[in-house]
Amino acid sequence: MKKYDYLVVGAGLFGSVFAREAMNAGKKVLVIDRRDHIAGNIYTREEAGINVHVYGAHIFHTSDKRVWEYINSFAEFNNYINCPVARYKDEIYNLPFNMNTFAKMWGIRTPAEAKEIIARQRAEAGISEPRNLEEQALSLVGRDIYEKLVKGYTEKQWGRRATELPAFIIKRLPVRFVYDNNYFNDRYQGIPVGGYTRICEKMLEGADVKTGTDYFSDKAALDALAEKTLFTGMIDEYFGGCCGDLEYRSLRFETETLDCDNYQGNAVVNYTEYEVPYTRIIEHKHFEFGTQEKTVVTREYPAVWKKGDEPYYPVNDEKNGAVYEKYKALAAREKNVLFGGRLGMYKYFDMDDTISAAFALLESEGITPRIG
Repeated sequence: MKKYDYLVVGAGLFGSVFAREAMNAGKKVLVIDRRDHIAGNIYTREEAGINVHVYGAHIFHTSDKRVWEYINSFAEFNNYINCPVARYKDEIYNLPFNMNTFAKMWGIRTPAEAKEIIARQRAEAGISEPRNLEEQALSLVGRDIYEKLVKGYTEKQWGRRATELPAFIIKRLPVRFVYDNNYFNDRYQGIPVGGYTRICEKMLEGADVKTGTDYFSDKAALDALAEKTLFTGMIDEYFGGCCGDLEYRSLRFETETLDCDNYQGNAVVNYTEYEVPYTRIIEHKHFEFGTQEKTVVTREYPAVWKKGDEPYYPVNDEKNGAVYEKYKALAAREKNVLFGGRLGMYKYFDMDDTISAAFALLESEGITPRIG
C-alpha cells in the first residue's frame, strides 16, 4: 500500500489548488517544494508591516465567476484596481494606452483627434506585412506610442532588439479611446487582504508539506510514496533534457525598505527606456492602501535564464513550441505522472488561468472542485 494518493511536486498555486481539492475528495496528499516556502511565485512576506510580493507584482483578475468565488473562499479581497503608469525619460503616461495617455502625449482632448493621429502614423509607417516586432507595433499604433511606451520595455523583457523579435509576439496592442486607467477588462479584480501566502496555507491544510525538498535528489523514493505524482516543475528537466532544452526568461529583484511613507505614488511604475536596466518599480504598500510610516520598493530586472536560475516565463515561439510538443508526447506516455502549471505545461498562465487549468486536471482525475 502506498502512503499517499498523490505526491504534488511544487507548492505554488497550481499544486495547492490540486492538493486542496484532492483532499476534499478524500485523498491523502504529500506536497514538496525545493524552495524553503510554499506559494511559489505568488509568495508574499511581511516587511515593515507591508505584504511584499517577493517574486513580482501579482494582481488577481478574472471574468470567470466560478474562479472568483473559489479564490474568495480562501481570502477576503480588497477593491484594488490596477492602474500602472509608465515613465519615459521625464515624462509620465497612463497605462493602458487611453485618452489620458494621448492627451499627455499630443495635447489633444477628443477620441477623434487621437484616432486621426494614430491612423496618420500607421499610414506613414507604410507596413502591410510586418517582418518583426518593431514593424508589427508600428503598424498597430504608430511611431510615438511605439518608441515611448513599447520599444525599450519590450526589448528589456526579451533581451533582444525589437527588430530581432518575431512579429507574432505582439498580436495586438490595446488602444482605448476613453479616459479610463483600469488596466484589466475583467469583471473581478483585487488583492487578497493579508497577502497570497495565506491562501496557499489554507489550501494546504491537512496535507503533509515538505519545503526545501528537491524532487530529483530522491525521485524514486518520493515517487514510491504515492499512487500518482503531479509534477509542476520544468517538463524538460523532468525528462532530463532528452529532447533539447526549452528556453525561459528569468527575473532578478532588488528590494529595499525606505524611510519615507510614499516613494512613487503608485503600486506599479513601468520604466520604458531601454537605457534604464529595470522594467518597473513596485511599491508594495499601495496594493493594500497602506498607511505605514515606511515603504518597501522592488526593482524588477529581466534576465537571461540559465540552469540553476528561477524560470519565470516560457519563451513560446515556434522553435520552443516544437520542442515542447516532443515532451508533451513523452508526458502522455508516462504512467501515473501528471504534468501541470506554467512550467509543467510550458505556457504562461495568469492566476485565474492557473486555477482553471488545475480544475481541468482534477476533473480528468474524476475529482469535482468544491466551489464556495
